[in-house]
Amino acid sequence: MTENTGINRRRLMAGAGLAAIATPFVTGAASAQSQSTEGDRMKMVDAPPSDSFDLGDFKLLVVEDGTRLMENPGETFGTGQDPETVAALLEENFLPPDKLINGFAPVLVDTGNETVLFDTGMGPAGRSWGAGRLREGLIANGYQPEDIDIVVITHMHGDHINGLMEEDGPAFPNARYVFGEKEYAFWSDDARMGTPAEGGHQSVKKLVTPLVDQATFIGGGDEVVPGITAMDAFGHTPGHLIFMLSSGDERLLLTADTANQYVLSLQRPDWHVRFDMDKEMAAATRRQVFDMVAAERIPFLGYHMPFPAVGYVEKVGDGYKFMPKTYQFKV
Repeated sequence: MTENTGINRRRLMAGAGLAAIATPFVTGAASAQSQSTEGDRMKMVDAPPSDSFDLGDFKLLVVEDGTRLMENPGETFGTGQDPETVAALLEENFLPPDKLINGFAPVLVDTGNETVLFDTGMGPAGRSWGAGRLREGLIANGYQPEDIDIVVITHMHGDHINGLMEEDGPAFPNARYVFGEKEYAFWSDDARMGTPAEGGHQSVKKLVTPLVDQATFIGGGDEVVPGITAMDAFGHTPGHLIFMLSSGDERLLLTADTANQYVLSLQRPDWHVRFDMDKEMAAATRRQVFDMVAAERIPFLGYHMPFPAVGYVEKVGDGYKFMPKTYQFKV
């Protein structure tokens, strides 16, 4: 641990929102309405894809921060496997054998008392190739960056932390932050210099360390706010956390990067993933988490699952079959 990680844990407080409308005389109102309708239409065209649904008293908003085309998916999500075996599995599932689209899906949980954002997407680093659109998606759905009360980081890979900062300062200026204590201790340690983790260390020092005075550090079993509880899910990174959401009788598990691809990582959970830092531990965690998800029929949201990144798994043979959500949360 570095000295910054000694911050005491504390209950996070709620923020506040506001709204205002104004209507001029009839002729002006009609013109304003026409302009507003056109403006709203353009915002909808320009905004990234999003999906919203209720979980008990919680309101969830998933935003597609961006997508990236990847070549040779087996090299990343079936590391060390025979390429023909990987290609056959992809083709069996009606996917091209040599290409894969990987998405990034941060989620906002509005509890009614707090707005809690999980992960921040690619931020400015992704905008040159069409990602980094989280803030656009939030604004299109009625949330300004200043409205975010709490930002939770599941782990400190770039596609989760790059959106913490804009060029002029914190992207969510009124937010408090929740970081994994073990995760931050690893990445912030200067011992990472000269190792494969050096780039990640430098990113954390740039993007995360400036925010620690507004941060709470947690581990598995700790509560972010009532109804949101952290669980240890190590392997992908040393301090990777997932989060159980509970409201009323309903639950949903935010699995972050426990599984990165809905066919290769779920149907073959023991296959190694290039981005998993401890590959054997990550595979064991994957089995433990998705055995639970399947047995208890818990819906989950996976950061890299096909948008809107929410679904269920069924245990099939030695792996799991992903079933995307349809209207389960609408009835």
